[in-house]
Amino acid sequence: MNRAKQLVLLCTKHHFTLSSCESLTAGLFTSTIASVPGASAVLKGGLVTYFTPMKNVLAHVDVDLIQKYGVISEECAYAMAKNTREIMDVDYCVSFTGNAGPSAWEEKPAGRVYCAIASKKAVRVYGFQCTGLSRNDVREHVVLEMVDVLINTIQKENVCQKKK
Repeated sequence: MNRAKQLVLLCTKHHFTLSSCESLTAGLFTSTIASVPGASAVLKGGLVTYFTPMKNVLAHVDVDLIQKYGVISEECAYAMAKNTREIMDVDYCVSFTGNAGPSAWEEKPAGRVYCAIASKKAVRVYGFQCTGLSRNDVREHVVLEMVDVLINTIQKENVCQKKK
């Protein structure tokens, strides 16, 4: 929770807005951020695209991309973050897609997760293989990891900006 609070404070300080596009986490990232007082100043909202077709319908992920690479892929995570950042008109968007388990899916082992962060400057993809964790532990783990990655990304991208 302390890292989520740090993220909200950092975004508030720089007047940045956030959104998410979540599949395996089913809104857990957005809920985590929203649990911090003051989050309404920075969190515009999130898309939950748990059901595969919703990635196309809500986040405009190309059906051909999904058919070629699957939803548990770097390419899908990239498209989810990039497209949702544009749809929601935010400074930063984080996406989550993967297999929380308990068994393999799309020939990907349980615990395989891909996330991405889209900003106006770049889209970066992060892969995780969470072994030995329960389904919900995988979800919680990647949310906390991506809160940290998002904080670091915001700090790195804005280290040389002029102060207003």
